[in-house]
This record gives sequence, C-alpha cells and structure tokens, in this order.
Amino acid sequence: MGAVTHPAVFTIPPHRAFADALAAGLIARHGGEPTGLARGLILIPNNRAGRAITDAFVRRSGGGLLLPRLVPIGDPELDDRIGGALEPMGEGEAIPPAIEPIERLMLLARLVQRHGDVDAAEALRLAQDLARTLDQLLVEEVDPRRLRSIAADLPDLSAHWQTSLDRLELILRDWPEVLRERGRIDLADRRNRLLSAVAKRWRANPPHGFVVAAGITTAAPAVARLLHTVARLPEGQVVLPALDVDMPDEEWEALGPHKPDPESGFRPRAIETHPQFHLKLLLERMSVGRGEVAHWRWGGGRDAPAVRTRAIANAMKPALFTAAWQTLKPADRRLSGVRALELADPAEEAQAIAIALREALEEEGRTAALVTPDRQLAARVSAHLKRWGVVADDSAGRPLSQTPPGTLLLALASAAAEGFAPVPLLALLKHPLVMKGEGRLDWLEGARTLDLALRGPRPPAGLAGVSEYLADRSRRDRDLRKKAGAWWQGVVPLLAPLEQAFLAVDRRGAGAALPALLAAIRETASILTRDTAWAGPAGRAASDLFAAAEAAAERGPDRLEAAHLAPLIERLMDAVAVRPPYGQHPRIFIWGLLEARLQHADLMILAGLNEGVWPPLPTPDPWLAPRIRSELGLPSLERRICLSAHDLATGLGGRQVLVTRARRDARAPAIASRFWLRLEAMTGGITRAPFHRRWAQALDRPARHAPADQPAPSPPAAIRPRAISVTEVDRLKADPFAFYARKMLRLSALDPIDADPSPAWRGSAVHAVLEAWMKEDDCDPAKLRPRAEALLAGTDSHPLMRALWQPRLLEAIDWIAEEVAKNAAEGRRPLKAEVWGEAELYGVTLQGIADRIDRAADGSLAIVDYKTGMPPGPKAVREGYAMQLGLLGLIAERGGFRDVEGIPAAFEYWSLAKRNGALGYVASPVGGRNGMDPSEFVPTAARNFEGAARKWLTGDAPFTAKLHPEYAPYGDYDQLMRLDEWYGREG
Repeated sequence: MGAVTHPAVFTIPPHRAFADALAAGLIARHGGEPTGLARGLILIPNNRAGRAITDAFVRRSGGGLLLPRLVPIGDPELDDRIGGALEPMGEGEAIPPAIEPIERLMLLARLVQRHGDVDAAEALRLAQDLARTLDQLLVEEVDPRRLRSIAADLPDLSAHWQTSLDRLELILRDWPEVLRERGRIDLADRRNRLLSAVAKRWRANPPHGFVVAAGITTAAPAVARLLHTVARLPEGQVVLPALDVDMPDEEWEALGPHKPDPESGFRPRAIETHPQFHLKLLLERMSVGRGEVAHWRWGGGRDAPAVRTRAIANAMKPALFTAAWQTLKPADRRLSGVRALELADPAEEAQAIAIALREALEEEGRTAALVTPDRQLAARVSAHLKRWGVVADDSAGRPLSQTPPGTLLLALASAAAEGFAPVPLLALLKHPLVMKGEGRLDWLEGARTLDLALRGPRPPAGLAGVSEYLADRSRRDRDLRKKAGAWWQGVVPLLAPLEQAFLAVDRRGAGAALPALLAAIRETASILTRDTAWAGPAGRAASDLFAAAEAAAERGPDRLEAAHLAPLIERLMDAVAVRPPYGQHPRIFIWGLLEARLQHADLMILAGLNEGVWPPLPTPDPWLAPRIRSELGLPSLERRICLSAHDLATGLGGRQVLVTRARRDARAPAIASRFWLRLEAMTGGITRAPFHRRWAQALDRPARHAPADQPAPSPPAAIRPRAISVTEVDRLKADPFAFYARKMLRLSALDPIDADPSPAWRGSAVHAVLEAWMKEDDCDPAKLRPRAEALLAGTDSHPLMRALWQPRLLEAIDWIAEEVAKNAAEGRRPLKAEVWGEAELYGVTLQGIADRIDRAADGSLAIVDYKTGMPPGPKAVREGYAMQLGLLGLIAERGGFRDVEGIPAAFEYWSLAKRNGALGYVASPVGGRNGMDPSEFVPTAARNFEGAARKWLTGDAPFTAKLHPEYAPYGDYDQLMRLDEWYGREG
C-alpha cells in the first residue's frame, strides 16, 4: 500500500471545541465496530492534551469505548518525553537515551560556573536559560557551530552580548564532550531523531490502522516532516486547531516568513505575533498549501455560532489591514455571546469571576472554565470558590515551591543557611507539616513560647547561640526564657545534623557538599514531619525531585555557599508543577493556556487580559542577542505572543464567553491587553456583563454601617488597680483606655522578632551600663567609656546599627563622665542608681525607679533621669504631664527610697541627644525662664496625681480612649480600640 499524494489536512474552527469535534469525527468514521477506534493512533502535542481528548471521547461515547492510543510527540519545554509507541522497533541505527533533565541542568550549571564568575544559584538560573536556548537550536536544527561565523559577521555587537556569545561558544564546545562521556544525547535531539525515524519507517511501511495528528501546532522541522508523512498516509490525517482558511491571500502572505529580495537583499519582517503565523510556518514546512486544508465537518455538540469564527478572524487581522474594520458588515464584527467585565483591581476581578463560575452551577449540567495565564488570579478565584464548597479542578497546578512540602524544604535550607536566626527558625518550627498529628499542639505551644522569648535583637548565630541566649537569666523575661529553654533542648538534637552539614560546606568541595546538604535537608524533613512531608501529590513530587537532585548533585556547580542553597532548590522546584488528583468539581475548571488549547466549556472566562499578563512579557534570552537569533533562524522572543493570541482566539470560540481585566495590578495602573483593545476597537465596544461587578462589590458589603463608638470601659472600682508606676501616670491621664488594656487586660505590645535595637532597647542598654558603672566602679569617670565599648562589642545588633550608633553613644558617654567629674568638684556626688521606691498616696501605691539620685553639697537630693532622646518640654509640664521627676521627688519626700533621706531640690534630665552641635546636655522642668518654681514642682505633681488616682483608680470614671491624643503618641492599642472607626467622626 503506497502513500497518497494529496495531503489529508483538516482544521477545526474556533467556534467548535477541538477535542469534542475530533472525538465526534473519529467515532463517526471508525467507531462503527467495537475495535475500530482501538486500531488507531492519535499523535498529540504533549501529555496534558491527552486528558482533554480522553475526556472528550468519554463524553461523546455515552458508554464503554476502546480508545485509540494517544501518543505525545513530546515537548522539550515541558521536558515531555516522546510516547513509547514511537520508539524504534529495532530497525536502523539505535538512538542513544536522553540525559535526565536535572542531570543536564547540573552539568550545564557547572559549565556556566567554569566559564564565568557566578554563584551556584545564579549558575543554575543561567543554566535553565541556556538549556532553553540549546533546545531551540536543536529543535530548529541549527548547527551551534554557526555561532562563530555569525559573531564574525557582527563586529558592531555590543560588549555584553559579545561576552555572552563568547561564553556560550565555550560551553557549546564542551557540551558535546560531556554528553559523549555519559553516552547520552539531549532530549530535544533524541526527539528529532525519533520523529525522523518514525517518518522514514511510515513512509516505507504505513501503519495498519488510522493515524491522526491532532492539535499539534509546533513548526519544528522534525515535527513538520512527521506531519508531512502522516498527511499522506493512506489512513492518515492531520487536524489543526483554528487555522484561518478564509483569510484573504494578501493578509496571509503578509505574515511571512519572507525571503530576501534578490537585488537588495532586504527581508521584510515577519509578523510573528499574529495567531496564524506558526500555523502558516507549519504548513510551509509540511509542503501543504492553505487551499489544500479542508474543514473538519463534525461538531462537538457545544459549539458557538459559525459567525463567531469570522468575527475572531477579523479581530485578529494584521495591523496593516485593520482599516478594513470600518467597512465590515455588522454580522462580521459582532461577537454575540461574548461579554466583557472590567474591574477595579485583581481582588475584585477574582471575586467577580468566582461569582460567574458559581452562577454557572445553577444550570444543571452546565460547565464553566476559567482560562488565564495569571496563576495568582487563579489561586484567588480558587480560594473564593471554597466559600461555596466548590473545589475547582485546577489542571495547570502550582509550582512545587508553593506547596506545603516545598515551603518546608525551603524553610529548612533558609534556617540552616542563616544560622538559625529567629525569623527563619520560627517559620520552620511553626510549619504546618512539622510534627503533624499527635503531639502537634504541644509542639506549637513550645514554638510559641520560643517565639516570645526570641523577641528583640537577634541572638548569637547557630543552635548553640540560641541555647546561650535562652540560658541568660539576667533579664526580666528570665521565667519565659527558662520555659522556652527547656523545650528548646528537645529541638536541638533534631536540627543538629542539618547544622553540621551546613557548617561543613567550607571544609569540602561543592561537588561533595551539595549532595550532603540535600541529604541533610531530606533527612531532617523526614524527622520533623514523621515522613508526612513525602505524602500526597506534592510530597511525592518533592521526593522524586530530591532523589533525582541528590543523584545528580555531584555533577553540579563547582562552587557553593550555604546561602545559595535555598535559591537553588527554589529554582528546581519552580520548574515542577503539582496538579491535583482527579475527583475535584466535575463542572468547574481552572485551566492554563496550555490546558485550554484543545477544549471548551459551556462558559469560558478568559481572565487577566492586561499587557504583560496576556500576552505575557517575552522571556529574555541572556545568551543570544535578538539580532543573532534572527540570523540563526530561531523564533524571535515575540513568538510567544503569537501562541497567546492563538490561545485567545480559540477561547473566544466558546458558546458563552466572559473576558475580564483589572484596571490596576497590585502596584500600579495596568495597561489593557492589545487583544482587549483590538476586540473593543473592532466591535465598537464589547457588550458588558452588567451584574457580576455589582454582585462582587455587594457580596461582602455589610447590611448596615455600624461603626464602633469611642470605647470607654468602666469596671467596678473594687477591681481597679491600686498600684501605678510613675511612668504610667501620663498614659492614665492622656489615654485611659491604653492604661486599662495594659494594666487590667494585661495586654502588652511584643517586640519584633530579629529586630534592630529600638530606641527603647538602646535606652535600656545605656541604663544598664550606667547602673553597673555606679554600683561596681563608684562612678569613676575613667571606667565609663570602657564599659560602653564592651556593651557595643557584645551586642548582637546588626553591624550597620553598631556603626551608626557607636560614635554617638561614645561621645555622649564621654560627656556624662565629664559632667559627673565636674559635679564632684562642686561637692555633688552620686548616691544611688536604678533605685526602687514606693509610697502610699490617696489610697494608691505609687512606684518608680530613679535612674540616679545624687547628694548635693548642701545635703539636698538631685533626681536624675537619663534620656537617649529629647526630654519633655516645659509646655507639657505646665499642662500637668511629664511629671515623672516630680512624682519620684514625691516618693523621696515620703521616704520611699531605701537608705535615701533628704528633700529633693534638683530635677534633671540628662539627655544624650544633640544640642548646640554637641551630644549631651542637662535640662530641667524647674527653674530657668520657662521652668516651674522648684518649690512648687513636687506639690503640683502630687495634686495632678491625686486627681488622676481619685478619678480612675479609686473612683468609677470610665477609661475613655484617647482622651488627650496630643499626649498619647503611642499606638500599641489603636487597633484594639478600633481608632479608625471613631476618631475624628462628628456626632
């Protein structure tokens, strides 16, 4: 039986669902007998297309059916391998096996590092780009040796492109030798050889059953040769999706690719962004004229009107021919059944889409699909659908790095690389997979205690550093540290092997370190999760990836630093998509562009039509300049826009279509997609969907607006505090609610984790230095600066913080030493430091700590308060605030400070801030031009305190929020008091 000369090439127009129409036609032609379909072979573009076509056969059959074999031709971009049915059957030369993708990446990353000074993570990124470039050369059957001649012909190439080209030449020179050593070839090369061998075999001996190439659009030479053969087999057919057979010849020829002009050598630029360009190129390489392509005459049962195909074709006209829109008949420009929805932002867009999908479920048997390249939008829609208990079938999946097992593995790498710093350590210990199951609550309780204990500046690095930090019982949180330390001792053995593996990186070569690090992460993940990290689809994908990565790691980058491991693992995991198992909702789907190419739902929602999303921004090629790609005959970087346009055209063929976009993204106003603008311009404005935006806005809108009133809790006087610190009196008067929240509800703001030293922390550190200087050095001026230097040397704050703070602190410390020395010469000497005192006043215990109390030459007392910032001004004192020194004087007058007798006569703030160009000065709320009479200061403080105590502590006045906001600068309790709801509201 010989081959036929007239090619059997068909196209299924956009208004028909490709997979359903294909299944209908094949069943009609070959399904008359029980095994008729089973004798056939369907070539499909990739493994993902197989599910769509299988589902279409199931829908169409209505019962049992023996399906034809579905054989993918393989997709190098997806690392798809060619179907086993196309493997050679012993005839001809044996084709070597392909190198494993992850081993290939590791070897290329090593070559990249050897020919350039980059770290391991960057080497892997460049290796991924290099692998894509190499695949494109192989797919297009371009000899890499042509790079040398092209480089010589382009002397004006910019320096950075020339550098990249030089490095690429070196790598491509070494790469074949690397493959020969392993007896392997590239996956794309093996695909080419297999396809060529199959085409040759079928030309000589055609298969006994029918062969259909369905949905294949790639114009790769090896694929085109195979399709050329299939189209001419006795029972062969090629079925193309959405080929425009009615496009005017002038427009068709304008697409290109064009041959150079014989005289001038000028070559017109091809319109590679047009949705028909790749199909035209494929037909040319198949030696098939467009006039030889026939319409597939079967429909799929869920078709749109045929006029939709004409309108789509008109909307996608090349830019030079869009003037024809002005003369189109209304029927040729009308997109009946297509509606548009323009939303304010991605959140509103996701909500509206979810409502549209949920609405589709109200009609029995109706299906709906969201099609978008925006994975964040897809995730939002999926989350919104769960409001109604709908778990959408998201066939595009999500990257392994975003799944729980992936985030756990990244958390392990980050925590170890950062020396178990608090933020990555706590993220690891609180991960939902860690100690999942029995004992999880106890584990979380311990992790939360550790969280509280690690608040503030970072402890020393490593597990031992955390243990040392928790063992320090010198601070006020000693009980909390003790409790956290007891739990932490059980955690250390679990993490110690991981720490040892990372510490060993500097003591061994990267080839040995990378496998050890990956193994340590894997083993620690197993221990911490009791092997649940490897369960489920995501866990199995992570297990497979780590097994392959460990096996190939010895051939990876030569140079490795621990800090680069997490980015390296993340890049590997980003390339692995985890798809949900079957069993999700049978009528609601979320498809990426690849999954949507061959199938339709009753309602198609094409979402994310903004420039940079659909179509996406071209992926840059760091290895080949655009001009070099053109000279080599490689697809331009804009070729993907062609595929995106074709995906949109096929999606617009759905029976009912909703196209959506958001006017802004998360950062800035968004630009409408060029496709959206084309549809708007051709139709004069797409019909809007009137309700979904309003429903989305109304869904979470409360039935009535009931903002909170200004809170003013009024607990019984019997349970109100009977003790108050001198530093809390201002808070009680200015913001009684904040005092109530702190003292009665016992709520206090937590310090940030891994924080740079705050002003409060710096103030506490300075106080600690001055206290020790007083108690241990008897205020010897010569010993103060060494104490401050020891503080700076021992603090675990960020080095930049030390560099900024050290000069200021030391200058201020020197000023304090000089000031104390000057006072001593005048007969004034320090008496006590950080001294605690209390006194019973007006039925309340007033408490406070004096930073320092001095004895003046006349026997009176001077009360000193250290300030690392600016001291309070006279205005606050006159209005009854900032009375801390006066209240301390009141305690002193009542004999509240042990071993301190006398009447306070001086009240001083020793500020370490700058004034008059120097750091350090003394200010006082009494005396001077604006100060209060010293003899009136303590009585005034007593009267102010008496009024506050009788009103709020022994009385029944409500604790009103922000009573005097000008003296309530701290916002620790603003959220609790719901400040934004009532502050500044009239009435």
